[in-house]
Order: sequence, then structure tokens, then C-alpha cells
Amino acid sequence: MGDQRLAGFGFSSTVDEVVAGVDLSGRRAVVTGATSGIGVETARALALAGAEVTLAVRRPQAAHEIAAHLMAVTGNRCIEVAHLDLADLGSVDAFATAWVGPLHMLVNNAGIMALPEPEKSPAGWDLQLATNFFGHYALLRGLERPLAEAAGSRVVCVSSAAHLRSPVVFDDLHFRFRPYDPWLAYGQSKTADVLLAVEVGQRWGDRGVQGFALHPGIIRTELQRHITWETDGLPLKSPEQGAATSVLVSSAPELGAGALVYWQDCQPAQVVDARPADYSGGVAAYALDPANASRLWDTAEQLLAPV
Repeated sequence: MGDQRLAGFGFSSTVDEVVAGVDLSGRRAVVTGATSGIGVETARALALAGAEVTLAVRRPQAAHEIAAHLMAVTGNRCIEVAHLDLADLGSVDAFATAWVGPLHMLVNNAGIMALPEPEKSPAGWDLQLATNFFGHYALLRGLERPLAEAAGSRVVCVSSAAHLRSPVVFDDLHFRFRPYDPWLAYGQSKTADVLLAVEVGQRWGDRGVQGFALHPGIIRTELQRHITWETDGLPLKSPEQGAATSVLVSSAPELGAGALVYWQDCQPAQVVDARPADYSGGVAAYALDPANASRLWDTAEQLLAPV
């Protein structure tokens, strides 16, 4: 019956559909970047299914208003707000240090996209990679014990079909030698998010922690504020549809050990050997490569090590 339920989901499925009948009572979730777009819908759906949800955000004031709205529409009073700036490693450490008790779902949803000019984090790293990958890496490392305590937790990394634009370029992560390109920087950061999910499974799978990554689809949200694009003919989704895959891999009880890592349209994605012209997605083999995943984790560990 479980496999039949999952088989019924696809491109047009909404968050409400994928959590229908799912009981997350007693389970705790953190959703980063839950102040707009699919982050809000992810938090709403998890709360609707009964989870305790923390909105981990850079703008707490805006999030308090969202939390109040979500409590009103879901009837779930266990929705909290906490400050988290993924580009600031001190902020990440403070969030993780303050967390008490088990954590069942960590949804790495926050991100920035296609910055037109090169920008650096306080550590001097490319800001897209620093925010989309390094901040989330530091967060999950800080939450390692709570995730392991949950005995059946999930780390969900929101990636993108844009990962097909670039692998992780280990020899020049921060565009110090190659010319900066907004889409190559974004694509590299989204590949890094997939590799993070792969390595979570490799390193922590025997402790009951699963890693998932996904392409949410093409959704018009605040994420695209730096770009203008023609959407005619593109397969657009609503935020309710775009968040569905995040919510499914976060909550579906059918996804036990051995579940495939990368998903799109609420289904496991196919490995492709070229970037589809129609933005239909798929996953690149380099994003699932276990050696790449281990190398990236080790690289991040070295870069984040105290001096």
C-alpha cells in the first residue's frame, strides 16, 4: 500500500496531498529559509501533519508573522522562530548550540541564486557556495547529536536542476582563478547540496540518519529576484507544488534505508548524461559520486576547522 501511495504522486502533487494521512506527532523539524516561497509551504505542511516546526531564518521579525499565520491555518501551536544566518558561521554555531533534544527532520531549504556580481561571505568564500552549502554543512554538523538521537532522522537538501550546469570544482571553489559566472556558481552550490545528502547517508546511515536531495521544480519566488527570464513554455509550479517533493522525502514513512537520494516531481530522478534543454531535470552522475561526496565533506571539514 505504501508503494502505491508514493506512485500516485507526480509533477502536480501538492504538499497537502503528500502529507494526507501522515502523522508527524512528536517529531521535530527545522526548516531553513522559511520566510517565503516553498520554505513557508514546507513548514506549513509539516505542521499540518503534527510536527513541531522551527523556522530557522535570517529575518526573525518577518518569520514571527508567518509563524502566527501558520499556527492559525494548521491549528498547530508548536511553531517557533529562531535566528539563523547561513553565511555567518557564528550564527550557525549559536543556533546549533541552542538546540536541545532530538531532531527528526532538517530541511536545508534556504538559498540564494545567480548573484549577478561576485560576493564573498565573511570567511572570504563565494557567497552562493557559502550560503547554499557551507552554512548547511556547518548546521548539520552542529546538529549531529540531535539527528542521531532521533533514531530515524532525515536531512533534506533542496538542490536544483541547475546542478547540471556545473560539478564542484575542487581546485577553484571560490572563483579566485576562473572568471565568475552567476550560473556556474549557483550550479556548483546545488551540486554540493546533492553531494552533502549523499555523504550524510555514507557517514551517518548506520546511526539512522538518511540524506535526501531534490529538485523542487521551477517556481516564481523571491529566490529569483536577481534574474529576469522568459517563462513561456516552461513547466512552472505553484509554491504548494514546488514544496511537495521536499515534504515527501522529509515525511513519507515508506522511505526506509536504501531509498534513492535524489528526487524530483515526488519521484526518484533519472541519471542523465547531459543537461536537458527543457529544464526537465534529472541528476548528474557527478552529483551522486560517493568519492566526490567524501572529498567535499573532508574539504568542508578542513575549511571550517578552528585555526
